[in-house]
Amino acid sequence: MKRTLLFLFILAISSAISGYLMSKASWIGKVGMTFFYKEYNLLKIWWQGAIAVYLVLMVLFTLHFICHRKLPVVTSRLLNLVLMVIALGGLYFTYDDFRTDFSHRLLGSRFHYGFYLFWVDWALICFFFIFSRKKQKTTTETGKTPKEQGKMEQAMQ
Repeated sequence: MKRTLLFLFILAISSAISGYLMSKASWIGKVGMTFFYKEYNLLKIWWQGAIAVYLVLMVLFTLHFICHRKLPVVTSRLLNLVLMVIALGGLYFTYDDFRTDFSHRLLGSRFHYGFYLFWVDWALICFFFIFSRKKQKTTTETGKTPKEQGKMEQAMQ
């Protein structure tokens, strides 16, 4: 539990940095956001961008957590490995888009670093769940968990 809270805190700090970097678009980029790409206006204010990034990362973390709990260990790790490859692919395609699309190139490198940081954070979430252990249910001699055994004993009395 302590590791998870520490990791979520690290993601929050990283989201704040990402939001700050995305708010540092070039002047021409901010003008473009204001007049042409209004859906990106929330990225001009650092804390709004940070909250948006953190919410998306929390949704991803929750989905990974559910898969980690419900799936067998091997399947969970394989799924996280595939999702890590997808995150790294997203990082590459974002980099490629920012280098080849003229309007995205005008936004500036700090803006780009904010998006790169998002993809790295998603890869870190995958990495976190690949190397985290599943809690094993302990069983008694009857093959039941201690909680189930206690319920059975109470029902017998």
